[in-house]
Amino acid sequence: MNVGIIGSGGREHAICLSLKNSSKVNKIYCLPGNAGTYSISNNINVDINNFEELKKTIVKFNIDVVIVGPEKPLVEGLVDFLQENKIKVFGPNKVASQLEGSKTFTKNLCKKYNIPTADYKICFDLIETIEYIKKSKFPLVLKADGLAAGKGVYICKNFEDAKSAANEVFNGKFGEAKKILVEEFLNGEEMSFFVISDGNNFYQFGTAQDHKRVFEGDQGKNTGGMGAYSPSRLESSNLNNKILNKIIKPTLKGLSDLNTDFQGFLYAGLMIVNDEPYLIEYNVRMGDPECQTILPKLKTDFGEIIEACINKTLNMIKLDWHEDKSLCIVLCSKGYPDKFINNIEIENLNNIILQKNEYIFHAGTRNEKDKVFSNGGRVLNIVIRSNNFKNGREKAIKIINNINWSNGFYRKDIGYKVIDK
Repeated sequence: MNVGIIGSGGREHAICLSLKNSSKVNKIYCLPGNAGTYSISNNINVDINNFEELKKTIVKFNIDVVIVGPEKPLVEGLVDFLQENKIKVFGPNKVASQLEGSKTFTKNLCKKYNIPTADYKICFDLIETIEYIKKSKFPLVLKADGLAAGKGVYICKNFEDAKSAANEVFNGKFGEAKKILVEEFLNGEEMSFFVISDGNNFYQFGTAQDHKRVFEGDQGKNTGGMGAYSPSRLESSNLNNKILNKIIKPTLKGLSDLNTDFQGFLYAGLMIVNDEPYLIEYNVRMGDPECQTILPKLKTDFGEIIEACINKTLNMIKLDWHEDKSLCIVLCSKGYPDKFINNIEIENLNNIILQKNEYIFHAGTRNEKDKVFSNGGRVLNIVIRSNNFKNGREKAIKIINNINWSNGFYRKDIGYKVIDK
């Protein structure tokens, strides 16, 4: 089959590489892709927010199956649009995508189906929010209701923090805001839990832990992700069963009761408190950079898995995994997540020789005359599969030092909770 991958980040490059090794895949097209996908697939420069243009491109290049990487087109109904045009697509429809597109939708679902989550209040304007937080206990969490590229969550230590966060949200930092979520702060450890579903059947698809904060020690502003590792140190069969039975299955039942299903990757962001899982948020696609740590661990032909999801025969496939550890460090443009300069050449990249189980996934890059230039805040993902996280981190840092990009910075402490000093 000919496969089209929509998106241009590290997640999409990881998906592209996994499909490159599939016996089921003939040609891969990345729409629009990046400098990394350019070397292993066919990049097509197309506006992924223009559904009609996407459809024409898919038809023109005889693309049989489309995989949607990022959340925005999913939430805006790209899957529904493609299906209406008889195009096979991997990803959830618009109704199911509300799990990520509207935090209040998810909270209401949790309430109706007794899914454990933090106590919350939905406020509909700035005045109501400020009046509510005046009477609240701190710390608390404020969340923009819609999509915010992983940055619309504020952990507020006091009233002034919360007031400032509410002002930012209602003043349009993440687009027009009609409501905001004020949440109880849960004191525990985060965990990312993934499943893959064909609409009828689902499998667990790995666990991970990412580092959102820009500075070491998990300090500073939220980012899209500075690094990740897999598996989570919290993972156990007992906890997995609690997550599946208390969170995943009731969520899928809730969608079923809305006369829809979930096909694609479902990513549960969890807080584990005293070995009990609480849902913090849902993403309706693979995480980034979690995807880059998980997919290299997959033994089963990824093309077979995608084909089975399209045909609703996922139960006929067995998922096999490598048992080692995987760690990712993100190399970013200086200034990220605030202002940064694009179009800086990464001169040494083509000289890097990767060993077995070492990967460089491109994110914010572009190719011009066989040279690679930066094209975003998060630029490269260096991923190592290894027998332990410490070894993986050391190898990743060595590769970054060899790249020696003068406009880059990264966190040296990725995985610090699972690495002995």
